[in-house]
Amino acid sequence: MSTPQLILKQRAELLAVLCGGGSAEPLDCVLDLLLAWEVLVWEDYLSIQVAEKALSYKVRQLLDVVYDKGEDACSCLLAAMNQVLPEEQKAGLCFGEECAVVGKNRPDTATLTLLADRPVLVRKLRDNIDGALNALLTTGCFTIKDCDAVQLPIYTPSQQVRRLLDQVRFKGETAAKTLLQFLEQTETTRPNPEDKENHPSANCMLYQKKLRSSVAAQSHTLSTYGGTGHFSLDDIYTDGLLEVMDGSGETTTLGLEDVVGPVGTLNDDADTFLVSGEAGSGKSTLLQRLHLLWAREALLTNIFLLFPFSCRKLNAEHRELSLKELLFLHCCWPDRGQDEVFQFILDHPNLVLFTFDGLDEFKQGFTDEERHCCPTKQVPIPVLLFNLLQGTLMKGVMKVVTSRPQAVGPSLKRYLRKEVLLKGFSPGGIDCFVKKHHSDPAMARRVIESLQANSVLLSLCHIPVFCWIVTKCHQELLGSQDGIPQTITDVYLLVLQHFFQRKSYQPQGVLGKAWLEEHLDTVLKLGQLALESLEASCYVFSGYELQRIGLTEQDVSMGFLIYCNDLSVTDCKRYEFLHITLQCFFAALYVVLNRNSDRSAVSRLFQSQYRQLSSLSQRCLGHCIDSSVEEVESHVTETPNLQITAQFVSGLLSQRHHNLLQECCPTAVRERKAKQVVKSLSKGMQRHFKSIPRPVEGEKKSMHENSSFKNVNFIIYLFFQLLHLYVFLYSVWSDVGKSTYEGIRKLLEKGMKCERFQKIALFNNNLTDACTQHFAWLLKSKQNFLSLRLGNNNITSQGAEQLAEGLSSNQSLQFLGLWGNKIGDRGAEALADALRNSTTLIWLSCLQRWKAVPMFTLFRLLFLSDLICDSELNKNCISREGVECLIEALKMNSSVKEVWLRGNNLSPEEEEELSKQESRLTF
Repeated sequence: MSTPQLILKQRAELLAVLCGGGSAEPLDCVLDLLLAWEVLVWEDYLSIQVAEKALSYKVRQLLDVVYDKGEDACSCLLAAMNQVLPEEQKAGLCFGEECAVVGKNRPDTATLTLLADRPVLVRKLRDNIDGALNALLTTGCFTIKDCDAVQLPIYTPSQQVRRLLDQVRFKGETAAKTLLQFLEQTETTRPNPEDKENHPSANCMLYQKKLRSSVAAQSHTLSTYGGTGHFSLDDIYTDGLLEVMDGSGETTTLGLEDVVGPVGTLNDDADTFLVSGEAGSGKSTLLQRLHLLWAREALLTNIFLLFPFSCRKLNAEHRELSLKELLFLHCCWPDRGQDEVFQFILDHPNLVLFTFDGLDEFKQGFTDEERHCCPTKQVPIPVLLFNLLQGTLMKGVMKVVTSRPQAVGPSLKRYLRKEVLLKGFSPGGIDCFVKKHHSDPAMARRVIESLQANSVLLSLCHIPVFCWIVTKCHQELLGSQDGIPQTITDVYLLVLQHFFQRKSYQPQGVLGKAWLEEHLDTVLKLGQLALESLEASCYVFSGYELQRIGLTEQDVSMGFLIYCNDLSVTDCKRYEFLHITLQCFFAALYVVLNRNSDRSAVSRLFQSQYRQLSSLSQRCLGHCIDSSVEEVESHVTETPNLQITAQFVSGLLSQRHHNLLQECCPTAVRERKAKQVVKSLSKGMQRHFKSIPRPVEGEKKSMHENSSFKNVNFIIYLFFQLLHLYVFLYSVWSDVGKSTYEGIRKLLEKGMKCERFQKIALFNNNLTDACTQHFAWLLKSKQNFLSLRLGNNNITSQGAEQLAEGLSSNQSLQFLGLWGNKIGDRGAEALADALRNSTTLIWLSCLQRWKAVPMFTLFRLLFLSDLICDSELNKNCISREGVECLIEALKMNSSVKEVWLRGNNLSPEEEEELSKQESRLTF
């Protein structure tokens, strides 16, 4: 079969692998090779890489362009894909006969060299982009504007390099020569890895081979995603969103290869990289993927030895160990030359990487009080771990640590090189994960359609563990008689139903309405194990501990507990829960359903055992947890898991689950426990209100909801009904939260009943278009509403159009903030039309990071409204022509006092000149 026929026959498959995971990197790498091999000319490249077009469009365009070029071009495309794609993605694809790329004469100009060597240049420049830009800036080849255009935070480091190469090529021969000279100088100053002193011995090479094999074996499958079964990591892994924030507050999207790269570095003297994310966001799986790719020599190729550790397993190590014993006993034992291998590690810390998964599950909080720097001296595990993290021991070794954000206090942050935030799945990532989980495309399509039809469930699925739950429980989800889950508690009840359904002995595996009561004995035993272990910060259990609780082989076979893959040398069979959040859920079930528990069980759960003193006054849920004593970070265990358990308790005690639980526990007992929860929350809310900062001038009272206040619907219900906040509620503020669709709906419903509720600000809450219909309803219905600020969410043009419907009917709004969303041209125009006749608006912020908005749309408000006194147009890609248009608008409007225009497409000289023309402009 000819190569054009191969491409036609496999078109859908080729499209899928180049779009898999939603990352453009595979396509970009293929394009690099085709440009270097002269298969594509520059015009072809520009026709493929069309700005604002979807990734799938670009891939289809590439396939069309290459197909039209004939046999040789198609052969080169297949060869490029064969070179770029990982082995697991090439399964089932045919690449034809091996294509021998004909060697070309070396190009005779620097600009042509940039194309011929493009794949190599991308790799070399990824870690040297700052130096390259500095060289181009110093020689006058680049302006500051050029540098800013290359380093826009929306680009990954690899994309920044490609944008740099494209810009240099456009600048011409002088710029190209400057860049190549910079790379040549960088190469000459780099140490030679083949130097004798850096070259590992035969024993070290053998140890590396054994370590790679061991790490590959441990990383190959995902046992925590399948109960008694296992998934290949290659088959199920889906990239999550990785972001890093620099010192100025700008965020940059990263790839997996950039986790230990230079982008986002805050402390050059530190060696510890933190990957933080909420429970279930995929931190452990990301680290497992990192391990597997290192073992295959596909990533971190500059790292000779990688040592993976699990903090929950280190909890079980009670012996005092030296660093040497820690490495060889817990990771991989050298067959020979033990001292020689360890000496190589000591002599070459820059070639070694340690990873510590789940620092938030470590029993003891971080402290730097006890210093230890001797690699051969035996000390307790906490001392060893903490001194490795702060660099007192083995300075120069890179350490990657995963943790939930709450568990990382100020004392540890001082020793971080950078912090990478794992934000879970993008919408495309959710679709990709579902498709990978279901081999049947029709079933995958049904699950995706059911998610897209329910914004509540879809908003939960950006957290990978919830996405897995929904995907695994698809039969119950699609055939549910009780409606689609609306809360996280609903989702975890769905998990229970799924696993009990799988083991049901009833005809056709059908569970009755009393399914929880039928399995109550198993639930209570698992719950007792879960709660007692959480209170002791224990996450791994021996067979003896299971026997003590009374758990049988049948109970274990349900699938909630799995065998623990322990890297240490032991013959003891150990178990752990499928996921830490599932352990929290069983603990909550035990608290709610155990009839014999003492009356202090609920209040004890809400006691604070971990409190970050630096942020005590800002933590709302912290106030909702009783505590008689404040203890410092180093002498207490972490309680994020107990907080999650408390949230599940609140959810289970809500009215929506009354029917399910009524036969499992007497109503009087559950009502008593619900009153205890209300009492704890009520006291905590009172303490929170006392800690609220003074209101700004013109405001009577402010209510702040921050990231530590979790948005459980039960708590929102208490928020308004049980605590009667409507008596004094005036404005609601939330920053860095995760307000859900259902939470927003209830929040606004209750707010509508409060006459004095006039302001709301929900920054950084991952709000989508599904929520804007409720804000539109609020604006239409409440004609005394003053301020709506929804900055840095995920609102698109569709959501902006919904808001516009509400704005057109509102005659009271004074402040509107939509910075950091994706409202686009269409959304901006709809908002401008809606506000055209506004007689109240005095402040507008519509910062857009993603694309330029037409000037006539943005400035129409300034032409027509004589009330606006302040506007923020930062980072809108506005050019000189646009600012001149704005100046003309301002001549007709004397009410505007200030317009912010920072970060637009203007040179320093242009900014200075334009500010002289109009003093109200702030650059």
